[in-house]
Amino acid sequence: MKKIAILGSTGSIGTQALDVVRHLPEEFSVEVLAANSNVELFTRQVEEFRPKLAVLADEAAYKKFSARKFQGVELAGGRQAFIDAADFDGVEIVLTAMSGFAGLEPTIKAINSGKNIALANKETLVVAGELITKLAKARGVKILPVDSEHGAFFQCLQGEDSRTINKLLLTASGGPFRGKTRDELLNVTIKDVLAHPTWSMGKKITVDSATLVNKGLEVIEAKFLYGVDYNQIQVVVHPQSIVHSMVEFNDGSIIAQLAAPDMRLPIQYALTYPQRLPSPVKPLNFWEINSLTFEEPDVETFLGLKFAYEAGKEGGTLPCTFNAANEVAVNAFLSGRIKFLNIYDVIYHAMSSRLVTHNPTLEDLIAEDIEARRLAEEFIEEET
Repeated sequence: MKKIAILGSTGSIGTQALDVVRHLPEEFSVEVLAANSNVELFTRQVEEFRPKLAVLADEAAYKKFSARKFQGVELAGGRQAFIDAADFDGVEIVLTAMSGFAGLEPTIKAINSGKNIALANKETLVVAGELITKLAKARGVKILPVDSEHGAFFQCLQGEDSRTINKLLLTASGGPFRGKTRDELLNVTIKDVLAHPTWSMGKKITVDSATLVNKGLEVIEAKFLYGVDYNQIQVVVHPQSIVHSMVEFNDGSIIAQLAAPDMRLPIQYALTYPQRLPSPVKPLNFWEINSLTFEEPDVETFLGLKFAYEAGKEGGTLPCTFNAANEVAVNAFLSGRIKFLNIYDVIYHAMSSRLVTHNPTLEDLIAEDIEARRLAEEFIEEET
């Protein structure tokens, strides 16, 4: 049985990963469960899977949770305990399913202890791609992508020479506002934004999908996962979300990975790699698929993708700035403090206000994250 740790077990990716474990109970032993603050769901997960270690990062939530007793389960709470859970003894693969910059330190901790990473926390590579890839190579650690698009690239490239890659064709659903103009987006509601047409995801990533920031994060992630230049990464809008991404090779051939839009499939492949095992995902029925369509993204309306390319090409601390400002802006939108299009204003302000540090250390990135968040919050306060 493969011993796994799931960091972010109560989120969208974490809960679907546990569904994969339920489907393949003979394949996995859940050694560690870690989450932020959802006490009730976390309690049910711990009762069902009986990990050796259960951690809640939020100390108030942990105090409530720790009043309950679980035979054979070690309990821990607080941010440092969450980070330390990443190198729990005996764990072979760590699924980083938490959201945002908070995933960086646990991922580094896991890599330093020689554990393979099933990477769902894309922000790790966005803010610290050079640092993470160098560290993983030095430690002999595999980074196995969990995003459906990067899982698709990973599968398309099996047995291929990466030097023959001509282009990575990164698909995007287009989100709930595909085809809309800026004028039509002026007064969209939170409910409108969260009504994704094909994927069921957490709130933050659903907002990022609507702004195309999420696709921008995946562009930067692709740069580091596959060692290509930004001019080799092309975003293609594919509203059916059946083709999860494609690779164009230097001879003109294109290999695509197709499947139903269900995150359990890329999660399972990352966890079982190099094996393929039966999954709970319903196979495609091509007789029922009416059409597969592809479009160019509108980067003048949905500025998140444009900003991401700019940040990625500049490199250094700028992707960290981009990510931090976006996290602050999305939280402000979801709390009703700003409108949807103001998310772009917050990101632009932060990116245009910061000097870029190239070849940053971890300490540089942590400092930049803090400063970019401060700038973003100040801008929101001034504008509202």
